Amino acid sequence: MKKGLTLAMTAALSVSLAVSGCAKKDTGGAGANAGTNAGGTAAPAKNVTLKIFQFKVEIAEALNKMKTEYESSHPGVTLQIETVGGGADYGAALKAKFASGDQPDIFNNGGYQEMATWMDHLEDLSDQPWVKNVLPVAKEPMSKDGKLYGMPMNVEGYGFLYNKDLFAKAGITEEPKTLSALQAACAKLQAAGIVPFSNGYQEWWVLGIHNFNVALAKQPDPAKFVADLYSGAQKIPGNPVFKDWLNLLDTTVKYSSKNPLTTDYNTQVTQFAKGETAMMQQGNWTQVQISGINPNIKLGVLPMPINDDPALNDKLFVGVPNNWVINKDSKVKAEAKEFLNWMVSSDVGQRYMTKEFKFIPAFTNISADPKDLGDIAAVIMDYNKANKVLPWVWARLPDGTTQEFGASMQAYIAGKMNKDQLLDAFQKSFDSHKTAAK
Repeated sequence: MKKGLTLAMTAALSVSLAVSGCAKKDTGGAGANAGTNAGGTAAPAKNVTLKIFQFKVEIAEALNKMKTEYESSHPGVTLQIETVGGGADYGAALKAKFASGDQPDIFNNGGYQEMATWMDHLEDLSDQPWVKNVLPVAKEPMSKDGKLYGMPMNVEGYGFLYNKDLFAKAGITEEPKTLSALQAACAKLQAAGIVPFSNGYQEWWVLGIHNFNVALAKQPDPAKFVADLYSGAQKIPGNPVFKDWLNLLDTTVKYSSKNPLTTDYNTQVTQFAKGETAMMQQGNWTQVQISGINPNIKLGVLPMPINDDPALNDKLFVGVPNNWVINKDSKVKAEAKEFLNWMVSSDVGQRYMTKEFKFIPAFTNISADPKDLGDIAAVIMDYNKANKVLPWVWARLPDGTTQEFGASMQAYIAGKMNKDQLLDAFQKSFDSHKTAAK
């Protein structure tokens, strides 16, 4: 199944990205928008407010600029955008919103198990005009019984971002793509007086989601492995991939900047962007912040190797980070659907997605020039074309497990657990949550 997912993503993304500038946009015609055309012609005045609750702190500023343009072309519609992310727990904040009765009209959902958790609140979007343009692989996380419940936000990838100038200064002439080569590169960086890694390990999600996913995605069949965890046919303790993965985690800690457990996301990215460190575990969502701090930085992306098998390790992790969903109990569902469709079908919306948000599109009708998206996205697109990608698997896990995984990893890094205790803690967390997830 992993190979099938990889091939599907490669083929689909090649259609929308590899021939940048060749895709034809929806510029009008029947069904292009509910209430407006794709160019953003104003619908009749409505005097409604759309409450949007979203987690991507990286696009918050640009999203507010887009809000101004949308409101100017849609008189009577006000977008009330609230962003909770970065170091904050979006999932907990969203649950608090619903518990208080202050429910958003549009919010984010990661799909798979998270979709199941929120299923009672999700509007069926299968009939929306943008559905025909969604990459097939991007539909999977939000599909159930032949219906689609979310609009993919974008496609993202991650690995170890690195500063090419600092690598050159340390005499590193080849990209390290095995664990031994990575460790050797770290030693060279240290010898040159350069700190190898910025580690934002104060953030549970950096560890419990993206780092933990390395061990999941490198399984021979990731989806089957998670299914076997649910059935009990597989266990995390004793799994050889997890044992190897811990060697990578240890490497990042050994060659870390100071105080990784008290370094938050913003500090991690800032350290790296300023050239204070040579590498960090992050993805193309950091491009806007990095470029804002250091527009001249030359970036590359490395795989996250867990051993010395080149075939296993020379791959990046690519997936749909999140989806826009509509609260089925919203009193302004029509306006919410109109806004989402405008975002992916209008010239203005598409410009913001590619040039301002720096998103790799999850739609065949949106073309993107790698020069607009930045160095990180360009590398991810190249890896995808070469069929060297691994999936994002964590959304298949029971609700609540990734937070506990992150906390356990923090305890391990702090020296409060050994390797065996950490793997046992993972299994206990999974087992304690899996019954409720079924």
